[in-house]
Amino acid sequence: MMQTGNIIKIENLSKTYQVPEREGGFGAAVRSFFKRTYRDVHAVENVSFQIMPGEVVGFLGPNGAGKTTTLKMLSGLLHPTAGSARVLGFTPWELKPDYLRSMTLVMGQRSRLSWDIPAADSFLLNQAIYRIPDDEYKQTLNELDELLDLAPIVKKPVRNLSLGERMKCELAAGLLHRPKVLFLDEPTIGLDITAQVRTRAFLQEYNRRSGATILLTSHYMADVTALCERVIIIHQGHLQYDGGLTDLSRKIAPFKLIGITLGDAGLHDLSVYGTPVKNDEDDEKSFIQVPALDVAAITARLLADLPVHDITITDPPIEDVIEQAFHPTNSVVNLEG
Repeated sequence: MMQTGNIIKIENLSKTYQVPEREGGFGAAVRSFFKRTYRDVHAVENVSFQIMPGEVVGFLGPNGAGKTTTLKMLSGLLHPTAGSARVLGFTPWELKPDYLRSMTLVMGQRSRLSWDIPAADSFLLNQAIYRIPDDEYKQTLNELDELLDLAPIVKKPVRNLSLGERMKCELAAGLLHRPKVLFLDEPTIGLDITAQVRTRAFLQEYNRRSGATILLTSHYMADVTALCERVIIIHQGHLQYDGGLTDLSRKIAPFKLIGITLGDAGLHDLSVYGTPVKNDEDDEKSFIQVPALDVAAITARLLADLPVHDITITDPPIEDVIEQAFHPTNSVVNLEG
């Protein structure tokens, strides 16, 4: 099925769970046996967005925000309580074979590989499930081997692989059928820095080569800044923001960081110029936070008043920006205003 326009379109998508609850103690346990009390939990509520072909979009939010629930609905694992979704022209939870052959869901905390056999055997099982012709399977596996360096690890039992090696194989298993849409839920969780960097580089290159559309959740902001120009923020099941990373910083955190290295060892009170902030990544400079509109004037004052050896002006860390997006004083209205 050919798809034009948006690849993913969801409108007022909602998912509500009924969760049993009771007081502690034996008496409450006996009473709950005859009559249970339930509480509605709105995991996702009236979320709408669209994603175009080839986009790599970050899907962000704190724990319990509704990110994984949304991905499970889009991949067909869950039925929504209300609303609609179309991915590649399909309704995901109808689980049509053509749709299942066109998408993949990779979850960093869940394994699709059999624990006691080599990943290569799981790959062959996927080939059979997706009915991938031998020539296409070999070509795809060779391409994935080139990008992920699979040859040294695919013949080992999965239980003997490191977490980084296992995630390589998880990604490969999810991509053998050349999906057009990738739903990635924390694909770098628990990986060391080197493995995270390699995984990001792989996803960038895979997107460039295949044109696949990627919706990515991650708690590592380095994943988002490296891969995504656009982010969607969800909090307590509600859409908080949908737009560019740069625009997000401008709307939520309209300030800059000025880093200063002074040419002498004297004590200087930088608080008269801005709010001093700590920066663990650069202990050679002192940093102050200043309103974006005042950067030019404050920089001129610093250069005139102090023996400045080096000075830099940067945007705030994206982690700080996202944290402010989740602050109770922020809302959809003032984020979009």
